[in-house]
Amino acid sequence: MMKKLREKLNATFNSINTKLAVVFMLMLLATIEVIGAYFTRQLEQNSIENFQSSIQIQTIVSNQLANQLASDSKNANDRLNQIVNDYNNDSISEIIVVDNKDTIRAVSNLNDKSKVGQRINNTDVKQVISTGHQINKVVDDHGNYMIQISPLTSGNGSNNNVGAIYVKASMQDVFDNLRQISLTFLIASLIAALLGAFLALVISRAITQPIEEMQKQALHIANGDYSSQVKIYSNDELGQLAKAFNTLSVRIEQSQEESDSERRRLDSVLSHMSDGVLATDRHGNVSVVNHMALSYLNADEDEIINRPIAEVLGLKDTSSQDLISSQKEIVVTVDPGTRDEIILHASFSLIKRVTGFVSGSVCVLHDVTEQQKNENSQRQFVSNVSHELRTPLTSLQAYIEALNEGAWKDPEIAPKFLEVTQQETSRMIRMINDLLSLSRMDRGVSKMDLEFVNLNDFVSHILNRFDMIVKTDKNKGHKKKYTIKRELGNQALWVEIDTDKMMQVIDNIMNNAIKYSPDGGVITVRLTHSQGHVILSISDQGLGIPRKDLGKIFDRFYRVDKARSRAQGGTGLGLAIAKEIVEAHHGRIWADSSEGKGSTFYISLPYEPMTEEDDWDEV
Repeated sequence: MMKKLREKLNATFNSINTKLAVVFMLMLLATIEVIGAYFTRQLEQNSIENFQSSIQIQTIVSNQLANQLASDSKNANDRLNQIVNDYNNDSISEIIVVDNKDTIRAVSNLNDKSKVGQRINNTDVKQVISTGHQINKVVDDHGNYMIQISPLTSGNGSNNNVGAIYVKASMQDVFDNLRQISLTFLIASLIAALLGAFLALVISRAITQPIEEMQKQALHIANGDYSSQVKIYSNDELGQLAKAFNTLSVRIEQSQEESDSERRRLDSVLSHMSDGVLATDRHGNVSVVNHMALSYLNADEDEIINRPIAEVLGLKDTSSQDLISSQKEIVVTVDPGTRDEIILHASFSLIKRVTGFVSGSVCVLHDVTEQQKNENSQRQFVSNVSHELRTPLTSLQAYIEALNEGAWKDPEIAPKFLEVTQQETSRMIRMINDLLSLSRMDRGVSKMDLEFVNLNDFVSHILNRFDMIVKTDKNKGHKKKYTIKRELGNQALWVEIDTDKMMQVIDNIMNNAIKYSPDGGVITVRLTHSQGHVILSISDQGLGIPRKDLGKIFDRFYRVDKARSRAQGGTGLGLAIAKEIVEAHHGRIWADSSEGKGSTFYISLPYEPMTEEDDWDEV
């Protein structure tokens, strides 16, 4: 309770309204007190001068006293006492007449008759007699009194002092009157101060009320509320200030709305940009980052904001200032050597004010990973094609040269040379056909002839054909024996496929399984369905594929064992074509293998179970 009261009092006394009232009241009190002090001082001085004039012994009386002192007759003392006693002035309480020999000659008080004839010990009286100058002074002798000592002169000479007259008068009435006037002035001052305080509060309230309303409006504006307006009480400076403040509030609201709109537009642009954006201050520290940049850099916003951009981009040998000032385009690799490796192209531009002062920079990150990979793939593809074509062409050239040099005349060698030439020519034709097929798929001109087929029957038909085909192992020169194990199930699985192309895929995988399986090996074919997909798997018992090569076997011209693959007559494009065909069916193909235990290839295709209503619709 006390704390709240203290806070309320502090708020009241800290208010400009209270301060103005207090200052105005203090100025009024100070003015009244200065005027009062001057007035009281002047009044006191005038009252003392008036009182001094009122107790001045009349000239006729002083001349009579001087003449009596100068005559020095026998009855002079009696005459002096008579004159003093007959003098009527209510303010005078005591009169003493002293001759020039400092002897008291007459007194007004009957109780002091014994002093007559005695010498006076008052130094002021002696001074007046010797100098002839009047002395007036106020003394406090159990009350306020004025002592007036005047010289008595006789004859025409002003320095012919025959004595002095000592007058003592009470000033109690004078000072009582002064105190009464001072009290009256004090009461009037207090009343004036109270009236002044009231007027000061009214005036200060009239001044501070518009200021307080403008203060409240300023707080509303600071909190984002622009709805209220300052009330205008007059057309003076404060009224004009209130009008200007209302205008300022409207303009701030408009500017804030425009700023918010621009910020939302910028946030929307940054959020939906396919490129990463980093904005820095003039020191090179990151101040703004969009979601795409965070995704590229694989970091959280807190890990990037306020950090140097060179450090964020992983550039250890370059400072942020040099990076921004040079504005060079650079290539940054994120997580190099890993599966999540990303190659980014970074370009910089400066943010300048109208004055030319550089306040920051913007860095745009563009993902060029696929572009780099495509360029590398193209270079690798050209290299592989050149290599794959050079090998049979070299063989053809050698055999043709041998035949041209006379080998065609040899009935034993010539047929063998021609057979090899025919095989290499067929291999090149197959390779070129495969390349043309891949080219059509890449360009999207390869048409799909889709139809619904029962995948169980379709796979069984292909496997029946392989059961009747007898494969010859070219390395060993005898027919290879193998067994196909079927796990197809009895449920009809209807899928929409291009039968020719899908047959090409299964033929390729089955041929590879037979090629790389040992003599008498078992090839297992399974058909399952789960979660909207039908999965066909083909497993063999061959040598298997090393783990490091599993992710590359679907690349063009990639071979795990190049010597053996080329000896088997493969082009290195079969699995690449199979992948393109499966993906064209919106499916997926992958492999799993263990060295020495064989390999399993999986083909996943979209599958929607058919209902009885679908059957009736077909009818």
